[in-house]
Amino acid sequence: MPFLGQDWRSPGWRWVKTADGWKRCESFSPALEDGNSQLSDISPTVILTDDDEEMYGTEDCEFATKKRKKDHRRNNTNSQCKSDFYREKWIYVHKESTRERHGYCTLGEAFNRLDFSSAVQDIRRFNYVVKLLQLIAKSQLTSLSGAAQKNYFNILDKIVRRVLEDQYNPRLIKDLLQDLSSTLCTLIRGVGKSVLVGNINIWICRLETILVWQQQLKNLQMNEQVNNGLTLSDLPLHMLNNILYRFSDGWDIITLGQVTPTLYMLSEDRQLWKKLCQYHFAEKQFCRHLILSEKGHIDWKLMYFALEKYYPIKEQYGDTLHFCRHCSILFWKDTGHPCTASDPDTCLMPVSPQHFIDLFKF
Repeated sequence: MPFLGQDWRSPGWRWVKTADGWKRCESFSPALEDGNSQLSDISPTVILTDDDEEMYGTEDCEFATKKRKKDHRRNNTNSQCKSDFYREKWIYVHKESTRERHGYCTLGEAFNRLDFSSAVQDIRRFNYVVKLLQLIAKSQLTSLSGAAQKNYFNILDKIVRRVLEDQYNPRLIKDLLQDLSSTLCTLIRGVGKSVLVGNINIWICRLETILVWQQQLKNLQMNEQVNNGLTLSDLPLHMLNNILYRFSDGWDIITLGQVTPTLYMLSEDRQLWKKLCQYHFAEKQFCRHLILSEKGHIDWKLMYFALEKYYPIKEQYGDTLHFCRHCSILFWKDTGHPCTASDPDTCLMPVSPQHFIDLFKF
């Protein structure tokens, strides 16, 4: 029977029955035993025979064993970071200990276990993950564990690499890096006043990496696509206008208006900005920040950007995490979570990035 504890009465040896009798062996760690499929080329145990013990002293064997354990633990940690920890589609969110479950689920644990690495590759979930990382950078970065922080920067590295390769939504990533660099500067300057997991040099290296990313995004050049077929400029005016009305972000409207003079004319439509303001804000908020043009009309475009500074805008995502109120399970929408309710659709609730963070505030 193996000794699994750190009790002083047990040296931690395991015994294996062989043809010559019981021999003493030592396994590297339970974590490595669980990952035998990944480390199939490494023998999980080392058998120490009587002859080996005579050749090598006990202290030498223990020193060699500890060194092997340390090396394999380091390799296992590196491979774990490269694979972005877990790849689970759903987790059980419990905020207190029960008879069936001990402990509770933290923000860092949820961030590690849910499959955010694959979500970055999905265009429907890309903006959702970026917004979540931005909220964590503003207020929750120091609450993450060391493993969660390492996973955070690994996922951020994947996001930046994709933007540099595909030129997909660089403005959103620039805002994320700006907030993250401001947070890191504040934490590094006030070292000792806040709890930083890891050495201060690690955080300085992370800040330097972020500054390099910001410079790369600043120098990013959009690739001109050569297409002999139908382009956006070839569409009729009413179709272009319909496309602009489906935008929910004012900055996207301005960016699209810089493409051609026709799109610029359509992007300056007062009715377009009025609809956008009415979608995001209430009428009481209009009265508090009323802006008039020189002709005495309401400048809805300036109104939108003024209200955006004071009030949150409605967020739209192609796909989000969902929370089952019946089972307390957090999962991606396309995952068949094991709900035990008679009608699972009635207990499902979409989770915004801010709600995701609020789930783990105790």
